[in-house]
Amino acid sequence: MDRVAKSIGGEAWPVSRGLGRRRCLGLLVALTAGTGQGPARAGGQLEEPLADSVRTALSSAIANQAPPVPEFTSIDAQSRYVRWLNDMDLRLRRRKPDAVVRQEFLQTVWYESRRAGLDPSLVLGLIQVESNFRKFAISRVGARGYMQVMPFWVRIIGDGDVSKLFHMQTNLRFGCVILRHYLDRERGDLFMALGRYNGSRGQSAYPDAVLNAQAQWRN
Repeated sequence: MDRVAKSIGGEAWPVSRGLGRRRCLGLLVALTAGTGQGPARAGGQLEEPLADSVRTALSSAIANQAPPVPEFTSIDAQSRYVRWLNDMDLRLRRRKPDAVVRQEFLQTVWYESRRAGLDPSLVLGLIQVESNFRKFAISRVGARGYMQVMPFWVRIIGDGDVSKLFHMQTNLRFGCVILRHYLDRERGDLFMALGRYNGSRGQSAYPDAVLNAQAQWRN
């Protein structure tokens, strides 16, 4: 994964540990990912204090709601994107049978992932574990949508309208920006950043589940 993307985060703060229950939930994720059964398995991202500069940067990253239209610097880059899109379209067909919805979803995943400096396969793996590609998924702790974003993020860096987390691009924008923020907080350590995203920092079940799912989405 590209870890050299421009930072939108800041310095680190301590977080709570010892979330054994979430580790158990993470193990269930690994066993049930891809089945389409049961509730969303997201953990609860922890609301932590943000420096004013970090909050401003995150708010700015969220605010620009340009449509997810890919832009390419070369024919070769465009060809790679088209190959990726066709490959992912075949793999996602069972989960999203509507071709138009599927193409729009994949285009938005690609756009928001690249915008945040993330590998699209990582974002697809995280979505599989968090919501199993369900747009209107709600977890037991209240996380919402494809990337299971906690509502407090909308209050901190958005406009306060939690219902927007069920809008596809908004949810993917928040999820990718938050994961990028956690990667910056953890100085590029993906294992720790994924744990922070799940609210189980330092435990292996959730990062292992996401990384295993990511392998299914590499092209």
